[in-house]
Amino acid sequence: MSKIAKDQTLINDRIRAKEVRLIGQDGSQLGIKSKKDAQEMADRVELDLVLVAPNAKPPVARIMDYGKYRYEQQRKEKEARKKQKVVNVKEIRLSPTIEDHDFNTKLKNAKKFLAKEDKVKVSIRFRGRAITHKDIGRKVLERFADELSEVATVEQRPKMEGRSMFLVVAPITENK
Repeated sequence: MSKIAKDQTLINDRIRAKEVRLIGQDGSQLGIKSKKDAQEMADRVELDLVLVAPNAKPPVARIMDYGKYRYEQQRKEKEARKKQKVVNVKEIRLSPTIEDHDFNTKLKNAKKFLAKEDKVKVSIRFRGRAITHKDIGRKVLERFADELSEVATVEQRPKMEGRSMFLVVAPITENK
């Protein structure tokens, strides 16, 4: 009972429509039938009456093996999940007055993240009166993007958000 409520597919006695456009188990159109007649036809061949298009006028129902249908749906969903690629976003924080050695360390970490095909969000947090010198922070971010230009592309230019400025870089993907 909970599985039906979860996927919202109406079957057999749960169908509330008075009449349905019926499709047979072989895919043939059987015309518009009353819900009772359609249910009797499904019971005769020992299959389920499944509502496949509830918003149509009249709703479309099909005679099929519901267990087999759910199995096929779950298999398709599983295949779709396998083909999805999860993109992680790693964050690197800099300061507007960062020294060269620290800058290079952060750069090395960013290259490591990009090699693993993760996106990198580079942010600068302005503290105190440093907010009055946004141009310094922008220069640091642009320098960072220039250093990464051979392994990454800038996906989002430097942008202010509250007391932080950030940019997003993504790895360059080669079409194979």
